[in-house]
Amino acid sequence: MFCLSPFCPQEVSRGPIKLREILWTNRKPVSSVNEVWPKLYIGDESVARDKTRLSSLGVTHVLNAAAGQHRINTGQKFYTDIEVVYHGVEAADHPEFNLQPFFNSAAQFIDRALKENGKVLVHCAMGVSRSGALVLAYLMIHQSLTLAEAIMAVRLCRDIGPNSGFLEQLRKLELNHLYLLNLCMSFMTVMFYV
Repeated sequence: MFCLSPFCPQEVSRGPIKLREILWTNRKPVSSVNEVWPKLYIGDESVARDKTRLSSLGVTHVLNAAAGQHRINTGQKFYTDIEVVYHGVEAADHPEFNLQPFFNSAAQFIDRALKENGKVLVHCAMGVSRSGALVLAYLMIHQSLTLAEAIMAVRLCRDIGPNSGFLEQLRKLELNHLYLLNLCMSFMTVMFYV
């Protein structure tokens, strides 16, 4: 169900218009939580605050993409009684907000949890933009998917819609990965012939 082609230099994601088309066609109603990758869930604020539901899902880690006093102010203390590991990202859901500095730390948090056989809930207010963007970054960084592949993989299970600024930042992440991959391949080629 989640098998997609590996990341390769020839697979650059389509432009922003095509990516938005992938995101916004054939939309389905969004539920409060969906498993979008094995043991990785995207949800909204209601499921993040429902400790009984989190326990029934077996969630061991929560990544709050809307953390902070004036947003969804949960935190590690909120989850103490159900032994959930918490990571907060104080992100605003507007195109001018720079989410890029959080891509790696969020992806590492998710990856560590999954490698420990945990289950991760990534949430924001509605489970659409901020949380969607951070899950896409994880899939690109740790599962080697292109942005288009990551979007299609998540959309099999949940409609997401990172805002235009987040989408552009994810495209930059993809281009940076391509640059590094090409650099490594060039270095390996040089080393082979030396």
